[in-house]
Amino acid sequence: MSDDLGEGRRPNKKYNLSRDKNPESTDGLPFYYNRERRLENAPDAVKELYKDGKPVKFGLLHSLVADRPRRFLFAIIIIMCLAILTLSLFGYFDSSYTLDKNKIEITAAGFEGTTIIVLKKTARSQNAYTGAVDIAVSPAVQSSEEQYPVFTHRVFFTMNNEEAYRFAVPFDAPDLVMVLQTEKNTLQIKFKSE
Repeated sequence: MSDDLGEGRRPNKKYNLSRDKNPESTDGLPFYYNRERRLENAPDAVKELYKDGKPVKFGLLHSLVADRPRRFLFAIIIIMCLAILTLSLFGYFDSSYTLDKNKIEITAAGFEGTTIIVLKKTARSQNAYTGAVDIAVSPAVQSSEEQYPVFTHRVFFTMNNEEAYRFAVPFDAPDLVMVLQTEKNTLQIKFKSE
């Protein structure tokens, strides 16, 4: 088969390829849009969407559970949200500690060679511990051969539901170890300084 159409014949001879001075002339080209005519050749799934001449509108919930994979994904998202909510209610994502029915939260920040420690106490019940609490703070030690300073301090838990204690230790270290001791129990905490 050859591309030669014969002498004097062009495949686009009928078309005007130059700019037309009258842009409104269409030279007999039909421009129309007929929805019913187009829907005659459409598949059944598309025809179902356009019942009574109006497209079916979907809601948010319908689009989330429209088919089996979406329902499965939606169920997994709901289960994960419920699990995170339950674990947070039971305190698994909380950075607090418990000492004799008192909730203890500790934060530390280094400032010019010292570390400022903030200890917040919240009573969890009416019979939470009140009295003296001995505190010892030292840098976290990797090996027991080196001697590190130990800072000791004493605070008194009172009957108030919430209390905050602030004190400075004379060293600056990225990791600290704190031991809190009451008359009955001892709590050891390792934390990072900001």
